[in-house]
Amino acid sequence: MATERTLSIIKPDATRRNLTGKIISRFETNGLRIVAQKRVKWSKADAEAFYAVHRERPFFNDLVAFMTSGPIVLQVLEGEDAVAKNREIMGATNPKEAASGTIRADFAESIEANSVHGSDSVENAANEIAQCFGKDELVG
Repeated sequence: MATERTLSIIKPDATRRNLTGKIISRFETNGLRIVAQKRVKWSKADAEAFYAVHRERPFFNDLVAFMTSGPIVLQVLEGEDAVAKNREIMGATNPKEAASGTIRADFAESIEANSVHGSDSVENAANEIAQCFGKDELVG
């Protein structure tokens, strides 16, 4: 197994409900280490840039509006097979399909307000991390 890094975002629905600590605990108790973290409020331009791959999709504007509706917590998680491990901990995008005990099964309000984002590949993780953090912000 390889040590990897992945991007994690705790979304506005979760920060609004003060779930940040509970969500972080899930990552840490499952063997992922936080090597960078910051709480920010994205501008429309930030969210549009991050989700540019979805620009032509019908949900793009709603996604941007949601991700700019409140503070988010950006994190870089590190560990063995971190991308897959993070996705396992998060659960399926649709909380109704998420396995019991996953973050989305326990905390999500809807498919959009599903509390967390995680990179879907090692390559995308590297791109997302570079978009959200400077090299000097990665400690670990």
